[in-house]
Amino acid sequence: APQPELGVPLSPRAFFWLVSLLLASLIWFVSVHLSDREDAKLQYGLLVFGAAVSVLLQEAFRFAYFKLLKKADEGLATISEDGRSPISLRQMAYVSGLSFGIISGVFSVINILADSIGPGIVGIHGDSPYYFITSAFLTMALVLLHTFWGVIFFDACEKRRYWCLGLVVASHLLTSGLTFLNPRYEASLVPIFIITLCTGLWAFITAGGSFHNVLKCLSCKQEDDSRVMMYSALQVPFED
Repeated sequence: APQPELGVPLSPRAFFWLVSLLLASLIWFVSVHLSDREDAKLQYGLLVFGAAVSVLLQEAFRFAYFKLLKKADEGLATISEDGRSPISLRQMAYVSGLSFGIISGVFSVINILADSIGPGIVGIHGDSPYYFITSAFLTMALVLLHTFWGVIFFDACEKRRYWCLGLVVASHLLTSGLTFLNPRYEASLVPIFIITLCTGLWAFITAGGSFHNVLKCLSCKQEDDSRVMMYSALQVPFED
């Protein structure tokens, strides 16, 4: 598995997402087999129900992973020399959200890539010829959203901002629900990218970003540190 900057593999984080997917799949599978398969409206409703359950389970396991990391963070702080953990909450939130997004994107696009090699041609029976490119953009938005949601979710859990948790879950449910508008891609892709942009700005501010920092980064200027000047002026005392 790839190793992120924290030195911790992505596989434990991906495992939590996979468990949530497995439980959601089992719930949907049992619901379908216990219902009337000839009722098309009922089956469509069960599909929507399964998507909602999957989103709720993903967020529940995101919270469970936060609690696990919190315990690990406290353990690292107790054994460190200065009493502080070497890993910050923002780093954990970013890596956790990114790993959730990567594994979610892989599962979203793997079947589409398998179908793209044939046989058959997309659009030959009147279907949209933009199916693959739209799926790629939706997967990209999903990976970004999970990264942003991870940053906001962890910060909300740490500061006990329950309304932020509710907004994260609601935006996740809304994004998942918009995909049911396909193949009307303009009705789903545009709102999802608007949600992605707004959530990205929210995550940027939550992580401590500001417009001043952006300008300083673009201008490639560094502020002088007075402490460096002070330390450089110190002289080693003469020995007797």
